[in-house]
Amino acid sequence: MTARAADRARYDRATASLDAPLALVDLDAFDANADDLVRRAGGKPVRVASKSVRCRALLERVLARDGFRGVMSFTLTESLWLARSGFDDVLLAYPSADRAGFAELAADPKLASAVTVMVDDPAQLDLIDAARDGGREVVRVCLELDTSLKLLGGRLRVGARRSPLHSPGQAADLARTVARRPGFALVGIMAYEGHIAGVGDAVAGRPLRSRAVRLMQAAARRELAERRAAVVRAVRSVVPGLEFVNGGGTGSVQHTAAEDAVTEIAAGSGLYVPRLFDNYTSFTGRPAALFALPVVRRPGVGVVTVLGGGYPASGAAGRDRLPMPYLPQGLRYDPQEGPGEVQTPLLGSPADDLLIGDKVWFRHAKAGELCERFDELHLVEGEAVTATVPTYRGEGRTFL
Repeated sequence: MTARAADRARYDRATASLDAPLALVDLDAFDANADDLVRRAGGKPVRVASKSVRCRALLERVLARDGFRGVMSFTLTESLWLARSGFDDVLLAYPSADRAGFAELAADPKLASAVTVMVDDPAQLDLIDAARDGGREVVRVCLELDTSLKLLGGRLRVGARRSPLHSPGQAADLARTVARRPGFALVGIMAYEGHIAGVGDAVAGRPLRSRAVRLMQAAARRELAERRAAVVRAVRSVVPGLEFVNGGGTGSVQHTAAEDAVTEIAAGSGLYVPRLFDNYTSFTGRPAALFALPVVRRPGVGVVTVLGGGYPASGAAGRDRLPMPYLPQGLRYDPQEGPGEVQTPLLGSPADDLLIGDKVWFRHAKAGELCERFDELHLVEGEAVTATVPTYRGEGRTFL
């Protein structure tokens, strides 16, 4: 029996009394992936990206492990909710225009000490001040640096369009603006190199593209390491007491951790290891989060139909954004239908061994987005479900 076949048998036994659709997290794989992130971080703490987990119980589990410290959140409402729930170090990774949230933050000492918000423009400081509604707490802020690689005098750009702060001078100017402004404290710098950490460099069947990605990423790492160090020096000349410099992502942990200027690493997807991370040479993880759909029809030889399945991931539309039929191995989508809103036909010889009510196991393309489809996660250890915990959705929290 192959390892994947053994996993299927184990998951089927663990969930035999549960009806699909359902989602599970294999805790043995989850913990092994956590250990791998810590190893690759080389002694620097890993800040957990909550959007890649979206389950409080699992955030608490990983933060209880050595090598992890703090949460990287994705909305201000989520940040405040986590802080009220006992998470005392929450870095909001994206700028916000949530005026009600800023009013709460500025009025509550506990929230103000636990949450750090992201800025890259003085106008964001204006919005926060206008939203204070009498709140006088100092708001902790972090500057986000644009990590994109600019070539040909800026005519060619590789990387996400995020912050307008690209140079040391731009970052230092905003740092001075924050430092001079009452009611704010600049405590950190963040730089997420998505074109390095979030792009696979070993895509099956595309050797030339994969080589081009590896060459691009090597050049981008060199350029960013030099520029990030210069930015940190420039900002520290304004704010010597800077608390942290955050960088990285699951696909670049060890490379970012090697930079002296970086004090902590951000990662989250590497805990679940969704299908997009099958295309990396920098690490190999164990799939930990899966969902099961039930067989509801057998239309003919080599075909079964499962309930649901149309769960595409965010990003530029393409086949790589679709969930992957995973167990039993060998099933594939009908190219004329793909995964459907209510039902999904699957083709392949393994279909002939499936009966009505059997489970087909899938991996989502991205990590935490799976949790937007399910209210709870069944936590599996060995051959048993040892706990069932709510996702954000299961707690009535859909932040975006």
